[in-house]
Amino acid sequence: MVSTGNRRRIALQGNLRQKRKNGQFYYRLYVSKGVRKEFALKTSDPDEAVNKAFDLDSLWLAPTAEVAYAQMKAIRGLSKIARMITLEDGWDIYRTHPDRATPHSHNEQREYHTTYWDFVRVASEGKTVDGTRRIPVIYISDVTPQLCEEYAAYLKSTGIAVDTHNRKIKRLRKIFECLREYYEGKNPFRSKSLKRNPREEIGMVVHRQAFTKEQEDQILAVLSDSKPRHQIRNRDEIRIIYTIGMFTGQRLKDCVLLQWQNVDMKNRRVWVKQFKTGQEVTIPIADKLYEALLEAEKWRCDQYVTPKMAADYNRLNQNGKNIENCQVDRAMLRPIRWIGLEPSVKVPGRKKKMTVYGFHSLRHSFASFCAEAGVPKAVLLSILGTNSEIADKYYTHVSEESQRKAVEVIGDRSTTSSQEKIDRVLNLLMPEGKEPDQTDNSTLQQVLKILKDA
Repeated sequence: MVSTGNRRRIALQGNLRQKRKNGQFYYRLYVSKGVRKEFALKTSDPDEAVNKAFDLDSLWLAPTAEVAYAQMKAIRGLSKIARMITLEDGWDIYRTHPDRATPHSHNEQREYHTTYWDFVRVASEGKTVDGTRRIPVIYISDVTPQLCEEYAAYLKSTGIAVDTHNRKIKRLRKIFECLREYYEGKNPFRSKSLKRNPREEIGMVVHRQAFTKEQEDQILAVLSDSKPRHQIRNRDEIRIIYTIGMFTGQRLKDCVLLQWQNVDMKNRRVWVKQFKTGQEVTIPIADKLYEALLEAEKWRCDQYVTPKMAADYNRLNQNGKNIENCQVDRAMLRPIRWIGLEPSVKVPGRKKKMTVYGFHSLRHSFASFCAEAGVPKAVLLSILGTNSEIADKYYTHVSEESQRKAVEVIGDRSTTSSQEKIDRVLNLLMPEGKEPDQTDNSTLQQVLKILKDA
């Protein structure tokens, strides 16, 4: 004999299913040809699920909008409609969405693509970080906060930096915000616990270092050597790029792809629209940079100041992916090694080495030199870009010389008053029975010592 619940189940317009054993029921309903909707019934009881499914059937089969509205009020509490879209199809929906992220750099655009498909791979494998198995996720509506927590744990296990980890989570949060009509509830990547705390790396004291003026001179010297000990392609262009970086504080890409149309030799100014931020800055041309640009004009053949390096940097493969910019990065590190500096070091807890010295160190050097020279912070930001965090590092830094003087003042425990020191100096310069111009060298040395101690 067929039970009442089973008879009603047979008469349903759609299909009931459970995604996990003893889990809640979902009701899948074809509302028109080729269009399928799925509802989370929020119950694991079969009879209750059947009743809720019948309520949904009555909603879709209602003859008028008024009747449908009444039915909807009756079944209030059901989750919103969620179309069944696979994770693989999710990217095509996101990349055409009007609210998608629009980063300035092509590299960051690629990172969104790479991060999403890495998540799809991990979600579809059905594995957790500890090696246990779970049900592979296929549909966007199946992505749960728990799955996102597992993915965050996976990212942490790969040994990437905290900032890199948090950027990946931020990208996925943005992507799923654009896919919100295909899942129920809140954005599964919204939880703050998915991000890592920067304090995790508080013991890693290795940070990007600025070059000293002597080190910058050494780099230019090894690239200018008429009888070089080290061989490198496009040596002269690399020297010009380093000079541009030293005297403008701009990033590598901005220096490599600097165009002649943005160089005003007559008024001695350089105009840069930064690739990373889209900000526009203008910088006066220093004397040494002016000499370097005059040299570069001798090989001027297209729009770029360093045409060969620019061609390498812009080279793409058949899929449109940049394949040479990493080669340019590595080429720029070689002169740093030639002067005895190690660009990167191994740090516990990190899969990749941490960069200590690189072309970006010139940007730090530029900020450091400006701070030491007393250049106002606002002026520096007008050159580096108003969103630069490098300025904060050097403009909140008190020089070692100032610290030394402060310690000396605090450490001075002399009980001699200023007036007593003045009297001692006068007695040395004008003793009884002796004219001031008869003072010998030893007396002057004593005076200088008293003044120094004062």
